[in-house]
Amino acid sequence: MTTRIFLVRHGATELTAEDRFAGATDVLLSDSGREQARLLGVRLAGEPIAAVYASPMRRTIVTAELASQPHGLPVSPCEGLREINHGRWEGKSRAEVEQEFPEEYSRYEHDPFSFAPAGGETGLAVTARALPALLEIVQRHCNDEVLVVSHKATIRLLLSSLLGFDPRKYRDRLDQSPAALNILDFKDAAHARLTLFNDTSHYDRPVPEIPKRRLSKVWDQS
Repeated sequence: MTTRIFLVRHGATELTAEDRFAGATDVLLSDSGREQARLLGVRLAGEPIAAVYASPMRRTIVTAELASQPHGLPVSPCEGLREINHGRWEGKSRAEVEQEFPEEYSRYEHDPFSFAPAGGETGLAVTARALPALLEIVQRHCNDEVLVVSHKATIRLLLSSLLGFDPRKYRDRLDQSPAALNILDFKDAAHARLTLFNDTSHYDRPVPEIPKRRLSKVWDQS
């Protein structure tokens, strides 16, 4: 068995440029986000994709619809793939959170895997629902190619788990640009190999910019 998963982050949203916490907030794709997803669909048009899954948020469903349009496949919502819930931080910028909840934010920067803001989810909780959901898709589609659309933190946590990275550092060490394409090949549910990571060459220049602000406070420092 070899199953190929095209693991994609949704396209840019109306809040992407504002760098706000919007995990559980059902924001819409921006015009540029829709175009990113459309161009991804052009890129994947020749691939024998057998099924399409997405987080139930509007930004992921629409990204999946646009990216799978050449294949004419329905999008199956998957609750386990939704984004991390930031609780009372939702809709706030990083600067606002740091000012309003300094103790919470300090703990979050130190270990976002085991700590969550009030009303929110830990990275551990996200992994506990997202990883079984992804592996169920893999087992359901043996020897198929499948498009899976999810979110920035969820994808980074999945990759950390599958590849054996320290999940406490996922925000510092892994990036996910809007509409980025990752490819995971599974020999079986226990053996995954990352074949492509955070690729945006369908809409951006081949060599991406050095990340700024998108990862964590560490990357805000010049």
